[in-house]
Amino acid sequence: MNHEILKNFVTDKIDKCRVLVVGDAMLDKYYFGEVTRISPEAPVPINRVTKIKETFGGAANVSHNLALLGCHTSLIAQIGTENHGDSLIDKLISRRIDILGVMRTEKPTTTKIRVISGHQQMLRLDFEDNSELSEEDAEKFLLNITAQIKNVDAVIISDYGKGVCTEKVCQTVIQKCREQNKIVTVDPKGDDWTKYSGANFITPNLKELNDILPKKIQNDDKEIENAARGVIEKFKLSGLIVTRSAKGLTVIDGENISHMKAKTQEVFDVSGAGDTVISVFTLGLAGKLDAAAAAYLANVAAGVVVTKVGTYAVSRDELLQALCS
Repeated sequence: MNHEILKNFVTDKIDKCRVLVVGDAMLDKYYFGEVTRISPEAPVPINRVTKIKETFGGAANVSHNLALLGCHTSLIAQIGTENHGDSLIDKLISRRIDILGVMRTEKPTTTKIRVISGHQQMLRLDFEDNSELSEEDAEKFLLNITAQIKNVDAVIISDYGKGVCTEKVCQTVIQKCREQNKIVTVDPKGDDWTKYSGANFITPNLKELNDILPKKIQNDDKEIENAARGVIEKFKLSGLIVTRSAKGLTVIDGENISHMKAKTQEVFDVSGAGDTVISVFTLGLAGKLDAAAAAYLANVAAGVVVTKVGTYAVSRDELLQALCS
């Protein structure tokens, strides 16, 4: 892979790219502390909180990845009107992410609260309502999508199964992108990919790929190649990227196949790595890199993210440094 071309893209071309993210925005909240005693009220540990941290999750984290690299980023999502929603909106604004398409609704903001002692997660609390958008809200949502697609180079559908990425929403995005010759990529969820038919690329991990196959495959080059070709044909895709944990990733684009190894390093946390892959890969396509080069760049970025604890977005300087190492 020509690193000079990739470095030139990162330094000079990212800030000219425009990407729209459509999907399930979330807030991740962490309570860090230490346990030194058991509660007198019940046989449970008491975690004395010493630090609170809030970060982006889901489609919001995809947007954050793009914006931190310097891309012009817009988000279309549903966020609640409660304090969690206010906090997420403030964070998006602070990262200069365009939120004109964000709808505030009565559904709660999808929020994951984790209680951590040392490096051990003790408890997770989820606030969510996975029901689909109301018919009225869905119509507004689709109008926002239609209005914004013409102004961007690429669209990412970030599906976390929280009710936003219905078949109607996904197919509207894909059809509008096809009509206007815009790139559309999908981070999938669930065992029915019919709603993603016609997208350019889908970026599953191995488990997500296995979820839609009649017979499970192993983390093997040939098995993944064969399965991917069948999926590409079935859902009328341009290609597929399969993230393979410690084995890196595989990108299939037409007749071209590339297997890219993960950099050997200590892995702390893979949460959010999929968000990084689809963000950087789509950004590369938006900047006219070919699929193999865009996937290589995404693999390098993911290699930085997995060494961090919790969801993490790689900066432009970190990506350049990783490219040079």
